[in-house]
Amino acid sequence: MKSAVRELSPSAYARLAGVLYLIITVAAVFAHFVIPEQFIAPGDAAATVANIAANETLFRAGAIGGELIILLSEVALSVVLYVLLKPVNSTPALIALVSRLAMTVIHGMNLLNYYLVLQLINGNGSASAFDPAQVQALATLFLEAHSIGFTIGIAFLVPHVLILGYLIVQSGYFPRVLGFLFIAAGIGYLFDTTGLLLVPGYTQTPGLIAVIIAVAEIAFPLWLLVKGVNMDRRQSHGPALEAA
Repeated sequence: MKSAVRELSPSAYARLAGVLYLIITVAAVFAHFVIPEQFIAPGDAAATVANIAANETLFRAGAIGGELIILLSEVALSVVLYVLLKPVNSTPALIALVSRLAMTVIHGMNLLNYYLVLQLINGNGSASAFDPAQVQALATLFLEAHSIGFTIGIAFLVPHVLILGYLIVQSGYFPRVLGFLFIAAGIGYLFDTTGLLLVPGYTQTPGLIAVIIAVAEIAFPLWLLVKGVNMDRRQSHGPALEAA
């Protein structure tokens, strides 16, 4: 019975990983793009504060609730990817797991910036001591801090993506091209986060890097959902699985 469960689990884990990727992608579109575009008016702090104050429920549900869905899914996905790729090499797979979880923790803490914005706008507690102009300035500061905090979290995703690409290439039970795409995406993430965090004046991700990352992040989940795992080649890693 135990061996039968092990034989079936890789395909089930692959489908689960694909579903989790899909959930993260859909939630991220709303939390990271749709909601910010509706609420944040670049260069206009007064309009931004007014937008959030007038639609606080939507902001909470879309930006904060959506991010929570992402983070909870990230925890599950981190573990599932580890189980899928541990047979290839357990140590790099563990490093990739910890790296993605570190990003998730940072992004979770980063949500405090959104809550601080809501505290300011509602005038709760010590926030009532600030006048409207100060509220607008501080709200803008916390929104900018959220953007920076998100980028810091992505910096911890870089090792995960690079290692994931390496493990996919070495696995034999996923197409090598998917692994090379992830390695290219990891290099793109590294270039982008380095620029955003360390280079003054670098404020926007180059289009080519965005496309490479998007292709990798879409192609692999689709393969997991449609094709899953090549079980014949996966079973060739049986001894490695036992050793791990």
